[in-house]
Amino acid sequence: MSGAGVPTARPDYGLDAPSVVRNLFCVAGAGLVLAILRAAGVWSGRVTIGPIGGVTLAFPLATMGAWAGVSCAAMGIWMVWSSRVGKVRERERLLDTIPFTGGERVLDVGCGRGLMMIGVARRLTPAGGGRAVGVDIWQAEDLSGNRPEATLENARLEGVLDRVEVKTADMRKLPFDDASFDAVVSSKAIHNVYSKDGRAEAIREIARVLKPGGRALIDDIRHGSEYAATLASAGCRDVRRLDSRAASAFLALVTVGSLRPATLLARKG
Repeated sequence: MSGAGVPTARPDYGLDAPSVVRNLFCVAGAGLVLAILRAAGVWSGRVTIGPIGGVTLAFPLATMGAWAGVSCAAMGIWMVWSSRVGKVRERERLLDTIPFTGGERVLDVGCGRGLMMIGVARRLTPAGGGRAVGVDIWQAEDLSGNRPEATLENARLEGVLDRVEVKTADMRKLPFDDASFDAVVSSKAIHNVYSKDGRAEAIREIARVLKPGGRALIDDIRHGSEYAATLASAGCRDVRRLDSRAASAFLALVTVGSLRPATLLARKG
């Protein structure tokens, strides 16, 4: 609240994968409708096929729909919570793994609405010359309201506008000189490059713009082993995985392989 009792505006880092969230809640709604129809006696809740060769197949569609609906609703709620609350907390935990001194030049690859870039900027000092730069191609299907104006507005609300800069650029061809950043971060962005070769290009670009001794922090929902191998081949000899492999395996199981998260911290040799 402000001194006059007016609510203070807060940064909005958007809803991740809004189309996925929408689809999850659509499936949840369909499952609920099927369950209601069966409970009201409008429909038996079963679909039968046959007889075929003397065999009749019966499918408990209402029960299947209800379970699918519950699962999708839970996943949708988790994604909304993660976007609105969880990812800010996770940002701070991840950035704690890099020992910032305040004077670094840091790049955020796929910055979106500025979550990581602004988190970095909060750890930099203008007097020390610290600066956070974010690049993105601003795809709205990856993040709701994804546009550079929203990123800069979030930076203003967080009080770090003087320490940030955003550029429109493809992560596979970064518009920066070799060895021009002390650290590079990227959160849940590189998987949006759908080809394996394209993702490898992006990882090699991260290694290229990183100074010797600099650190790369990559957090993504899949392709962790792929990123680690490419980082190592691009000159980052110290590549460590920071996340829980057990938690990653569990998420892969419950999402049928859709989520296989990994967090990597690499140091350029």
